[in-house]
Amino acid sequence: MTEQPRVSLVNLPNALTVLRLVLVPVFLFALFAGGGHQTSFRWLAWSIFAVAAITDRFDGHIARKRGQVTDFGKIADPMADKALTGSALVGLSMLNDLAWWITVVILVREIGITLLRFAVLRYGVIAASPGGKAKTLIQILAIGLYILPLPAALHWIGVTLMVAAVALTIATGIDYVIRAAALVSRSRNPEAGGSSAAANNTTPGRSGR
Repeated sequence: MTEQPRVSLVNLPNALTVLRLVLVPVFLFALFAGGGHQTSFRWLAWSIFAVAAITDRFDGHIARKRGQVTDFGKIADPMADKALTGSALVGLSMLNDLAWWITVVILVREIGITLLRFAVLRYGVIAASPGGKAKTLIQILAIGLYILPLPAALHWIGVTLMVAAVALTIATGIDYVIRAAALVSRSRNPEAGGSSAAANNTTPGRSGR
């Protein structure tokens, strides 16, 4: 059996993940600067948030394409995602721009599912569903619109997207719990459910949502 070559921790995907983590406090500083509602600082905060969100789009893709998936990346990537979206949601709620219940619902789902992912990791990896990917995109777009100093006449766009983000957050969270339970059940009773890997169409990667 040929031993797989060891992947170096120092690579572009991991660098992008670390960059995203570093940008979180910088983003928060810009978000709260000038009392939190100064137009120039809100545009700066949005720009930093956008750059960080873009790194999330590419780090996992690059890691899989180049064969640079690492244990560090598998752990740090979802942590960086939650740190970015979580800090933005909490910051917006502290500034009274976003209802606290929305922040709580999203954070409880994100943290809960992240913990669940690690809990069932020994049974297999559940692939990110189309709904999960849509949820992440809508969340980012909605948060971005709330960060932007939009005129009151356009506020409904952000509200609409945030409602959609909350709905997808809850729906995909329930779906993930069901799939996780099915994965554990199949692993413990292989004759009843067949191969868990085949059933989930999984490939080890950076993160699943």
